[in-house]
Amino acid sequence: MDHREEIRDFLRSRRARITPEQANLAAYGGNRRVPGLRREEVAMIAGVSVDYYARLERGNVNGVSDEVLDAIARALRLDEAEIAHLFDLARAARATLTPRRRSNLPQQHVRPSVQRLLDAWVGAPAWIRNDRMDLLAANDLGRALYSELFAEPAQPPNNARFVFLNPRSKDFYVDWERGANDLVAILRSSVGRNPNDRSLMELIGELSSRSEAFRTKWANHNVRFHRTGVKRLHHPVVGDLELSYEAMVLPADPGLTMFAYTAEPASPSEERLKLLASWAATTAADAATATDAATATDAASEPAPAASDVADRRRDR
Repeated sequence: MDHREEIRDFLRSRRARITPEQANLAAYGGNRRVPGLRREEVAMIAGVSVDYYARLERGNVNGVSDEVLDAIARALRLDEAEIAHLFDLARAARATLTPRRRSNLPQQHVRPSVQRLLDAWVGAPAWIRNDRMDLLAANDLGRALYSELFAEPAQPPNNARFVFLNPRSKDFYVDWERGANDLVAILRSSVGRNPNDRSLMELIGELSSRSEAFRTKWANHNVRFHRTGVKRLHHPVVGDLELSYEAMVLPADPGLTMFAYTAEPASPSEERLKLLASWAATTAADAATATDAATATDAASEPAPAASDVADRRRDR
């Protein structure tokens, strides 16, 4: 990934979305050929020279202080996620000034104690993902809620692939468009934090080549954090669910985030969650019964030992 190009495109996209009126510059300048603020206007608000800002917008951040980046962020009215992304991009661009080997991060796994914590969360769907949107672990109710996703042939299942490459995702996610926008923005933030994660960049390349919707949304350069909110889902067994979620970063496992879902008390969604839990328990019991039956069938089909073998074993005793 060209980090300087990422900085250029990100700053241009943020500059283009701000109107002069929003920046209290309604009387500044004349006719405008492009939307948003001009470079000289951003420079004036940030208190830097036009040449200095133009150099920064070209991706040249060598020697740029954090104070200047903060001033640019204020001028462009960046939110918390966008400010973090700008600083991540700047760090990545500075790192490219010296040779650096691209990292190929190993597959992340969930520790047994964390899985036990998930399993102890009986009344709420819960699961863990990494920065690539791989679902690495879940409790039984979490697997039941995301049964469509866990049924994907590729393992671990990847929510980004499911959203953009599986048509069933538009039935499952009621607010598909908003969810898809959020997912791309979260992936953008992940790329900023992990500029040398080869597996993450391979995922972005795959989605860009296979999904026009992803390409369009990726070009917007939006970023956001995934912390709390409401999901509206249509489960194939229990129907519509409206669930609040909380995201919890695992400090001991960088890059892993735990999500837990709850429904409003006495709501239809709470009743449907209970129905989902019952369905999950029944499904698990049926699967266990089928496994036991298959094991018994295999044992019964094994040939009996030959009489000569039995006689030999008796002599050996």
